[in-house]
Amino acid sequence: MEKFEREIKESKFSELLNKHFAASAIPKGIHCLSLRLTDEYSSNAHARKQLPSPELLPLLSDNSYHHFVLSTDNILAASVVVTSTVQSSLIPEKIVFHIITDKKTYAGMHSWFALNPIPAIIEVKGLHQFDWLTRENVPVLEAVENHKGIRDYYHGNHIVGSNLSETTPHKFASKLQARSPRYISLLNHIRIYLPEMFPNLNKAVFLDDDIVVQRDLSPLWDIDLKGKVNGAVETCKGEDTWVMSKRFRNYFNFSHPLIAKNLDPNECAWAYGMNIFDLRAWRKKNIRDIYHFWLKENLKSNLTMWKLGTLPPALIAFKGYVHPIDPSWHMLGLGYQDKTDIEAVKKAAVIHYNGDSKPWSDIGFEHLRPVWTKYVDYSNDFIRNCHIMES
Repeated sequence: MEKFEREIKESKFSELLNKHFAASAIPKGIHCLSLRLTDEYSSNAHARKQLPSPELLPLLSDNSYHHFVLSTDNILAASVVVTSTVQSSLIPEKIVFHIITDKKTYAGMHSWFALNPIPAIIEVKGLHQFDWLTRENVPVLEAVENHKGIRDYYHGNHIVGSNLSETTPHKFASKLQARSPRYISLLNHIRIYLPEMFPNLNKAVFLDDDIVVQRDLSPLWDIDLKGKVNGAVETCKGEDTWVMSKRFRNYFNFSHPLIAKNLDPNECAWAYGMNIFDLRAWRKKNIRDIYHFWLKENLKSNLTMWKLGTLPPALIAFKGYVHPIDPSWHMLGLGYQDKTDIEAVKKAAVIHYNGDSKPWSDIGFEHLRPVWTKYVDYSNDFIRNCHIMES
């Protein structure tokens, strides 16, 4: 019996490890889409047309419009975020989307939105087009990229250092979740520079690429943040262990003296992924410097303060500057658990597939995928030719 139990446990660990690698990989169809659109950019003048057209350029900094920022290298995911936002809007012509991507994806991303116009204003920018965003100006970026401990942690052997005989599958799954390579991507950290990236904007809504918008979001601009910087849904009021019952103790190592001295383990956490930012209020605070300071301290302490991505330093940097918004604005967890209540999903303004089981991957939950796929245009030639099939 002990032998069988050990084999079952080892099999579960193997399953979790395979799932982790599946979640980290780029699906073949999405990779194909990026390559074909990049090729189109070089051969088709229509794919290179200016976005937005010259007469609309002043609207990119017009504060009477609703500005959304999306940072991603996933073209298909970006198209779903933009399409769902526009289709759910009562006034799509008042929407401005600022899409930020990396250098390798820029041409393909630009091609997609140039060839598939929508009734909103679209801007596509590559990180390489922000002159001030260099490793010299932001030294912590170079440190994050080149730190050996970080490279080993996110790209090394995920079994070494894990005592499988003394851990549970649940704990092992949590550790794997914390080791996703996307957590050290500059595209993931870029939101901390929003005031510098958009110096003329007063407010902006930041959206992750694994969300779907189901309701008009224009009322977000009417929410009084009461002088705070970040309007976000709190994630400490629910009962499920994966998503909505998170406090600072879930993210930080309180045996570290610097953490124990500065933070309260019972303080409520909040969600990244759909945030309304008051950029005017933000510019008066030193949020970015605090973020950088704690990133550096965690590097110095060999990642012993926290492991999981960009949320922990943001929890510290925005401490005292977060205004809770109604939970119906942002429902999380669709990439974690397959028991998600479909009726609750239908009522949420924004649903978030945070977690490993993304709707565009093979390990996405079947009953939650149609809410995402209904915003994919399967008649599009590029999507058909890359065999991105409707499930």
